[in-house]
Amino acid sequence: MKIFLDLFITFAKIGAITFGGGYAMLPILQREIVENKHWGKDEELADYYAIGQCTPGVIAVNVATFIGRKKAGNIGGIIATLGVVFPSIIIISLLAGVIKTIENLEWVKHAFSGIRVCVCVLIFNAVIKLFKSAIIDKKTLCIYILVLAGSFALNISPVIFVFLAGAAGVLLKS
Repeated sequence: MKIFLDLFITFAKIGAITFGGGYAMLPILQREIVENKHWGKDEELADYYAIGQCTPGVIAVNVATFIGRKKAGNIGGIIATLGVVFPSIIIISLLAGVIKTIENLEWVKHAFSGIRVCVCVLIFNAVIKLFKSAIIDKKTLCIYILVLAGSFALNISPVIFVFLAGAAGVLLKS
């Protein structure tokens, strides 16, 4: 029972302080799940993110489900998922009534501008940490360069990049 409570509280805390969507959650997940709780490794978190991009739904919810299931089976997955969405449900319900009233206030606009910048920095830091664990040899560096170039040059779904990179990983690492 303790693991279920721990999963719910951990993911509720993550859900409550994450602004900017699933990508913004990455540095918080990395710190909480990998560094603090030791529920996974950087490589696993990167894998969960990749799978989360290929499956329907919000990345943050998918990752919470994967981690919860890993720690405590299907019920753990459900509890972690409920934990990560619980703060959003409460906050959005409260904000829905007042958002039209405050969205045009200058200080609100400025606050959101600052939050967006902060989220970019947090995502960048998480990317650097994941980069260090993902680029382990010349073959993975090659995949990285090809996906990076392709993402700038081509206007295709990230899911296609994930599948192609997975296939390249199988071919190059075999």
